[in-house]
Amino acid sequence: MSKTQYTPPLNITPAIVSLIAEISQATGRLSHLEHASRVVRLNRANRIRTVHGSLAIEGNTLSEEQITALLEGKRVLAPRREIQEVRNAIKAYDLMEKLNPYKIKDLFTCHQTLMYGLVDAPGVFRTGGVGIMAGKSVIHVAPPAERVPALMKQLMHWLQTSRQHPLIRGSVFHYEFEFIHPFPDGNGRLGRLWQTLILGKWQRMFFNVPIESLVFKHRKEYYASINKASAKGESSVFVSFMLKIVLDALNSSSAPEVTPYVTPEVKKMLTVLNGTMSRREIQTALGLKDEKHFRQAYQQPAVAAGLIEMTVPGKPQSRFQKYRITPKGAACIGDNK
Repeated sequence: MSKTQYTPPLNITPAIVSLIAEISQATGRLSHLEHASRVVRLNRANRIRTVHGSLAIEGNTLSEEQITALLEGKRVLAPRREIQEVRNAIKAYDLMEKLNPYKIKDLFTCHQTLMYGLVDAPGVFRTGGVGIMAGKSVIHVAPPAERVPALMKQLMHWLQTSRQHPLIRGSVFHYEFEFIHPFPDGNGRLGRLWQTLILGKWQRMFFNVPIESLVFKHRKEYYASINKASAKGESSVFVSFMLKIVLDALNSSSAPEVTPYVTPEVKKMLTVLNGTMSRREIQTALGLKDEKHFRQAYQQPAVAAGLIEMTVPGKPQSRFQKYRITPKGAACIGDNK
């Protein structure tokens, strides 16, 4: 490593400064929801959106409903590779909070998890050249394979030692990672996950903010911003784009507190609730035999979201316990019809 630290080229524009201020304000407003963001409902809903968004960008065709089914251990009829991609991504995002964003070995571990069963040597830098295609045209030729280890070492060192705001470091890392393209496959999904990891280490709420879902919705602009940044030789265009996505994701992440995301299971339970009913009565109405599955997929998410309430709230395990729908739950059924 040279005495002069490598610094990725970036022109910090007034737009970037303004976006950082807006995002910081938004995180402050949402900080009171940090505990709520770890409730089963939000974790589950946003994890599904995140996995769906990041893989859909890469061409995976599974829907959010199919990903939900896989999370529950149900059988899904889909191409085997796409099912493997989803299972891998679920494991990788579950692992995320344990990862250190500054360690190459953790980057390898995450790539191994994401690409298990999909490539010959997951968790190993590429050994050959690679170009990124748009149709029949090559739009980017990545650096030679022999330079990848040194480039990634420089990038990780910059990420750890830079005094730039985490919002900037996360976006710059994301762009530089895609430019280097260190692995034979899986660079896009890993780069997006790593930016979320960097932000999550700054503010925990980002572990539950579905940034990747909005990237998917704006995927044309996403790729265009990468190409423009490459043409300019510095990443400000991409950084601005990603900061806008982060801000939009933060603003939308508060929406479930007003109009909750309702899984098909919870919605079904809300529709069968009539007056006050016991756990066994609700299970019977739903035609479910597995009590553990009912509690994890139906009862607990609905209680955590405030869609149903207990008649004996001070004694959750009471044998006299029953449940009834709340006004929020009733409104939710109307909103989701």
